[in-house]
Amino acid sequence: MKPDWDKLMKEYEGSSTALVADVDCTADGKSLCQKVGISGYPTIKYGDPSALEDYKGGRDFSSLQKFAKENLVPMCSPTNIDLCDDAKKKQIEELMAESSDSLASKIKEKEEELVQVEKEFKEKVEKLQAQYQEYSTEKETKLAAVKDSGLGLMKAVKAAQAKKGGE
Repeated sequence: MKPDWDKLMKEYEGSSTALVADVDCTADGKSLCQKVGISGYPTIKYGDPSALEDYKGGRDFSSLQKFAKENLVPMCSPTNIDLCDDAKKKQIEELMAESSDSLASKIKEKEEELVQVEKEFKEKVEKLQAQYQEYSTEKETKLAAVKDSGLGLMKAVKAAQAKKGGE
C-alpha cells in the first residue's frame, strides 16, 4: 500500500482543498494518532480535521484515487456552512449556540458511547472465540473417537479384501 499512498500524496501535493499525508504513529506522530483515535496500522482517515472518519475502501491506487476524487473536496462543516443542506445548517446552528462546556460534555458522552460499543464488541468476540475453541475441542474429541472405534482397521481389512479378491 505504501507505494500507492505515496503516489496519491504526490498527486495531491500543493492542493488548497485537500491534504493527503502520512504520519508515523510510532514516533513523532504518536500524540496526533492518539488524538484522532488511531489504534491499528495502517489506518486511513478522511474528512473534517476535527472529526475524522475511518476509510474502509480498497488499498490499491485506483481505489484510493477514486475515493479521493469523490470525497476530498470542501464539505459541509461549521467553516463551510454554505455547503450544507438546511437540516445540517440547522444542526450546526443549534450546536454553535451551545456553550463550550455543554459541547465538551456532549462530546465526552458520545465518546464514552463509542468506548462502550467497542467494549461490547470485544466481549462478544471473546465469547465467540471461546465458543469456537469449545467446538474445535469437541470436534477433535469426536473425530478421535470415530477413528479409535476401529475405522482405520476397517479400512485396512477392506483394502486387504479388495486385494485378495483382485488376485
